[in-house]
Amino acid sequence: MMRRQLRRREDEAAVDMTPMLDLVFIMLIFFIVSAVFLNESGLALAETPNTNPPGSSVQTILVQLDALDGAFIDGTRVNLIAIPSRVQTLRAQAPEAIVSVHAQSGTSVDAVVFLKDQMDAASIPVSIKVQK
Repeated sequence: MMRRQLRRREDEAAVDMTPMLDLVFIMLIFFIVSAVFLNESGLALAETPNTNPPGSSVQTILVQLDALDGAFIDGTRVNLIAIPSRVQTLRAQAPEAIVSVHAQSGTSVDAVVFLKDQMDAASIPVSIKVQK
């Protein structure tokens, strides 16, 4: 009689983990399916060929950014915020002018992205060159 009671206690003490694992996998699948996948967009910088060879009649508006986030338009120091309006003024004088931004190595990414965003907001096409 004692042997039967010991066997019953051993059988009763066993815990079946299968339902818990099933629940964990179901929850995992639920969270994977219901997760929001972010589509982060980056700044597309592509190397552009030299479209303005020496001796060409197309005017280039050169915007330079130095390592201290100083901005220059055709050699004249300009506030970073004022660049789009200055470029629009120069483009009014020469509508076919190409706007080229040259950033020195050490220029902050924030300054380049800020300038690109401001140019896009003003609908000014711009080519960006980052020197290494």
